[in-house]
Amino acid sequence: MVEAGISQFLDAEVIARLAAQPLVSRFAMEGSISGHHRSPHRGSSVEFAEYRVYAPGDDIRRLDWRVFGRTDRFYLKEFEADTNLRCQLILDSSGSMAFGTGSLNKLEFAKRMAATLGYLLIQQGDAVGLGVAGETVSTDVPAKRNARHLQLIGDLLAGARAQGTTGLASALHELAEKIRQRAMVVVFSDLFGDVEELLSSFQHLRFRKHDLVVFHMLDRQEITFPFNQPLRFEDMERAFHLVCEPSMIREEYIEHLNRFLTRVREGCHRLNADYHLVVTDSGFESVLAKFLLGRLQSLSR
Repeated sequence: MVEAGISQFLDAEVIARLAAQPLVSRFAMEGSISGHHRSPHRGSSVEFAEYRVYAPGDDIRRLDWRVFGRTDRFYLKEFEADTNLRCQLILDSSGSMAFGTGSLNKLEFAKRMAATLGYLLIQQGDAVGLGVAGETVSTDVPAKRNARHLQLIGDLLAGARAQGTTGLASALHELAEKIRQRAMVVVFSDLFGDVEELLSSFQHLRFRKHDLVVFHMLDRQEITFPFNQPLRFEDMERAFHLVCEPSMIREEYIEHLNRFLTRVREGCHRLNADYHLVVTDSGFESVLAKFLLGRLQSLSR
């Protein structure tokens, strides 16, 4: 059952179509569902984590027969090294994410992508957490795989507002140190900020062996700069504005934008991070379907 807090960001038909493709990690993870994620460990860790109800396909050697004798139900022992994939969703809530010319601005588009990925992950038995990063990390919920956790994630997504300057790079550095075990870290951001600082935080996450996914959120107008009349452009994060004739700066703007996109894309590829440019007039289903399919193809290779 979908909880009310998360349901406002989900489309049941989209979920049904995307659920056919599991979300898999490109790298070895500490814990897995058999057939979904590779693990760097053999056997079980000595540190007990929790019990889990038996599901068809689970390894019967991990059944706890003493618990069965008391409850007449099958439970598996889970150890710290055997828990499933952990995914931490990071939502940029800086002021520039409020920009949008379609039905959804960048932040609202990102919320729907994050909610859909979170729902799919929990349905396949993985753990999901959420961080909201504006000037600071205003919200940081650790990854859990309890379905009730979706309610909290949905409430946090609903409460996220685009405001203030970006603190994404520092938030990712903090996250890299906080997550002790290997995880998938999925970033939703327009990445407006110092590119070298951002790439440094990406490198920090990859150094800690996290599987980094970057969804670079941009509005179509930010890419094409279609303005023709004299306009006043206002910075959405700082008290700054610029009055200009767009036709006089369009060529230089496009040149700087392409240089920015190239630096980010090549930096991610160099770090073996998974980079996706997302234009918010695209359907988020097609963006996620391409992402999920690409993951499966990379696993098969």
